[in-house]
Amino acid sequence: MAGSYMSPDEALRLVESGHRVFVQGSSATPMVLLDALARRGPEVEAVETVHLHLEGTAPHVAPEMAGHIRATSLFTGANLREAVASGRADYMPVFLSEVPLLFRRGVLPLDVALLHVSLPDVHGFVSLGTAVDAARAAADTARITIAQVNPRMPRTLGDGAIHVSKLTALVPVDVPLPEHPASGEGGPVENAIGELVAGLVDDGATLQMGIGSIPDAVLRALGNHRGLGVHTEMFSDGLLPLIEKGVVTNEFKHRQQGKTVTSFINGSRRLYDFVHDNASVEFRECSYVNDTAVIRKHPKVTAINSCIEVDLTGQVVSDSIGERIFSGVGGQMDFIRGATLSEGGKAILALPSQTSRAESRIVPHIKAGGGVVTTRAHVRYVVTEFGVADLYGKTLRQRAAALIAIAHPNHREHLEAAAHQRFHT
Repeated sequence: MAGSYMSPDEALRLVESGHRVFVQGSSATPMVLLDALARRGPEVEAVETVHLHLEGTAPHVAPEMAGHIRATSLFTGANLREAVASGRADYMPVFLSEVPLLFRRGVLPLDVALLHVSLPDVHGFVSLGTAVDAARAAADTARITIAQVNPRMPRTLGDGAIHVSKLTALVPVDVPLPEHPASGEGGPVENAIGELVAGLVDDGATLQMGIGSIPDAVLRALGNHRGLGVHTEMFSDGLLPLIEKGVVTNEFKHRQQGKTVTSFINGSRRLYDFVHDNASVEFRECSYVNDTAVIRKHPKVTAINSCIEVDLTGQVVSDSIGERIFSGVGGQMDFIRGATLSEGGKAILALPSQTSRAESRIVPHIKAGGGVVTTRAHVRYVVTEFGVADLYGKTLRQRAAALIAIAHPNHREHLEAAAHQRFHT
């Protein structure tokens, strides 16, 4: 059966009751296969899906799938939040660096992997394309591998090559990849944060950043820097101008010198075309990219991450709003620790001072049920549009003062009163 071409519904008949099914995620979400899995759903029971962030509508977590398919989310996007909140799906907190180990060490043995790959090359190898992350480990360990084969999936270089003989079923499709273009010029808050963060980045630094308006603002502010490198779990379109202008050269990195290293990408078609057969971009499994021992070997690693709220002692909530799961642990801690241990490295958490409802995101106490992803012992720089707080080497009382100074002015009096009551300032 290895390497057989099938229709989506024929292939998904390989999924049986009680199977654990990995689903490749991000811009490589195999939406045709997920739709077929949802059609298969009423015929099976107790199927578990395991995945990081997925694009699309996530039909496998619809209410009518209850009892048939249950999702375990390792990073919860908007399409899974309601299902997790209502109890139809589960959330598993785990460092991104350790997700492949769940499969390789048999903690979560996989029956099936649903993949999204490029066309085979002349030697019969397909590529995992835009999302190698944990998909490499899933492809290596699952008993059954079903691949959505798409001419629009770029062929990326690194850990993503799989020979068609290793695939159980190939499903031909011709569908566009989900796109997330860069956020444009940004607003005043994001741009102010971007300028402040860029001021912390040294020439020759090795960058880690995510996707969104604040990372894009930081990247726009780095145009006059020199000799930057990139070793990051993911990147988006905002990085392309810096590569094209020669700001990002990767010349000072100690591993994969001259190469931009990532685990997955999410962006526009322009980004997907850029990485196609591009030897200057290397896609590696996230157990390598997010390994603290690998990260710290690069010079001046500057990790730029976001969060939901920070309390006055420096505890960082990133995966939930109170008890409501919002995202995931991801690679924040992997890179914050790796950056701190890197020679000249800097770990930066950037966030607007207020929510969209004008509530302070610097708080006396984290919300009940909030998940502390990054501990107060790991935090160094916290940046809002009002400034930079360096918490390294500071007591709880000193941290509170530094954080209040970068809080929104409308909330400082309340925060000062809370700090006085707690720390007797």
